Amino acid sequence: MACEQFRAGLVGGLVGQPAGTLTALALVVAGVVILAGRRPAAVRPRWTYGLLVVAVGVGSVVQHGPHPPWQAYAHDLPLAAVLGFVAADAAADLTGRRAPVWCWLVPTAALAPVIMAGPLASTLAQAALAAVAIGLGLLRARARPRLRPTLLVALAVLAAGALIGTLGERTGWCQPDSLLQGHAVWHLLAAVALWRLAPAIGHRVTRTLSGAL
Repeated sequence: MACEQFRAGLVGGLVGQPAGTLTALALVVAGVVILAGRRPAAVRPRWTYGLLVVAVGVGSVVQHGPHPPWQAYAHDLPLAAVLGFVAADAAADLTGRRAPVWCWLVPTAALAPVIMAGPLASTLAQAALAAVAIGLGLLRARARPRLRPTLLVALAVLAAGALIGTLGERTGWCQPDSLLQGHAVWHLLAAVALWRLAPAIGHRVTRTLSGAL
């Protein structure tokens, strides 16, 4: 759980951490906006990505809201799926190949037994997956000048959110009774970053006949 104090009796037990629950809805909104956006050439990857972002938001609401016994799976698995999907999409673009449908499912499935080992193990596994996704994103930004602004802005916003979230949970900034929570800011900035990344999803370089000769 984040720094915010858990209040078990709010809204019939549906809202444990008000700031965390409310801002988690921003992720759901970001996913819906991605799904409702203008139809790009790569419709299927964007739809998959948008649905995964919605799932991240719903899982976060479950964790910060009612917090049932299975909340870790609801929260961590969609996040692993998004990270795996983003990494697979970047790798496919860099290699000029179509990413297999199952590729992003592998890290998601692999995380399930790790969650059983406890929050620390799950956090470390997600951090490793995030490092891979970010690394491939940076390589993609270098190789694709057209996507560079989209990718770098998304990564910068994500990094800022992660920093604020970490400081808000592990330093003197942690004030459990306050509605101003670093983790809540992380939710908002992560939503913005995932939305900003959407135009790059599914992008592939098409080689023309003249360029192939």
